[in-house]
Amino acid sequence: MTFFLTGYFLLWFLVLATSALLFWRRERPAPAPLAAPLPPVSILIAARNEEATIGRCLQAIRQLDYPPELVEVLLGDDASTDHTRAVAEQAMRGYAGRFRCLPITSQLGSARGKANVLAHLARAATSDYFFITDADIAVPVGWIPALLPFATPEVGTVTGLTVVHGPRLFDRLQGLDWLQSLGLVQVVSDLGRPVTAMGNNMLVTRAAYEATGGYENLPFSVTEDFALFKAVLARGFTFRNVYRPEALACSLPIGTPLRLLHQRRRWLRGVEALPGWLQSGLLFYAGFYPLLLVLAVVAGPLAALGVLGLKMLLQGLLAYGCYRRAGLRMPWQLLPAFEVYTVALTGALTVFRLLPVSFEWKGRLYK
Repeated sequence: MTFFLTGYFLLWFLVLATSALLFWRRERPAPAPLAAPLPPVSILIAARNEEATIGRCLQAIRQLDYPPELVEVLLGDDASTDHTRAVAEQAMRGYAGRFRCLPITSQLGSARGKANVLAHLARAATSDYFFITDADIAVPVGWIPALLPFATPEVGTVTGLTVVHGPRLFDRLQGLDWLQSLGLVQVVSDLGRPVTAMGNNMLVTRAAYEATGGYENLPFSVTEDFALFKAVLARGFTFRNVYRPEALACSLPIGTPLRLLHQRRRWLRGVEALPGWLQSGLLFYAGFYPLLLVLAVVAGPLAALGVLGLKMLLQGLLAYGCYRRAGLRMPWQLLPAFEVYTVALTGALTVFRLLPVSFEWKGRLYK
C-alpha cells in the first residue's frame, strides 16, 4: 500500500507541476487588429426571471468598445414571471445599436429551456457572428475585439474567460475555483485537445452553428453549450480558448451551497460526455483526498500534512499564474479555505449526483 500511495502522489504532483509549467510558459498572443470594414455582430442572451441581474448585463453591453450601429442585441424572454422585460427595455432605452426583446412562447424541434431560447435567437440574428452570454454576466468592454479576430473560417467556437466576483468568502472561493479550473482547461486546449466551451462567454460563427442544424436539431442536454461545442467539432470546425484580460467576463456568484450543487450537478452531465481519457484523468485528479486519508492511516498524520502542504504550494503556483494571466491579484489567503471548500463540494456533489432528483435550472426541472 505504501508503494502504491507513493507512486500515486508522485505522479499526481508531476501532472500538477507539469500543468503549472505549461500554463506559465505558453505564450498566448494578443488578438490581431480587426480588419476593416468591421463586421456586424449579434449578441444572444437567454433570460428567465432575471429582473435583478439583466440591467447589469445590458449596461456592460452598452459600454462595449465596438461601433453600436454594428451590434444587434437579442434578448430571449423565456416566460419570465417577473419584470425582466421591463427592466431590460429600460436599460437599453436610447441605445445606438439595435435591441430586441423576443418573447419565447414555442418550442423548436428538440430544444428545451435555454437551448430553445438560443435556437429562437439564432434564427432572428442577422449577422455571421453570434456572441453568447448570460443575464448574470457583465462582459468586458473589449469583449468583441478580444474574441472576433480568432474566428477565422476554420474556427467554429471561441471561448473567453469568466471569473466569479462577490464580497463573501463563499463567492471568492467560487472565483478561485473557476479561474483555476479554466487554467487547467486552457492547458489541455493549448495541446490541441478540445475540452469544452462556456456558454456565458462564447462566440459561435453562423457557419458553424448552421452546420450543426442548430439547437433545434441537437439532442437535448442540460449543458447546451457543451452539446453545441461537440456538434461544431463533429462538423470539422476547430476551436480557440482566449485566456486574456480583454476576454474576462464577471459572473455573479451562486448564492447558496444548494444552488451550487445544482449547478455542478448539471455540469457533471457534460463531464460524463467527455472522452474516456479525459474522464480517467479527472478521476485520477479527484482521487487525491480519499487517498490522502488512506496515507494518514498508513503513514501517519504528519506525512499526510506534508503531502497536503505540497499540494497547496503547487496548486497555489498554478492559481497565481491563472490570476496573473487574467490581470487579477492572487488571493493567497484563500488557499487553506479553498481546500475545505474543495473537499466539502466534492463529497457533497458525489452524494447529490446519486440522488434520484431532477436537474433544476431557473425554476424548471429536467431529467
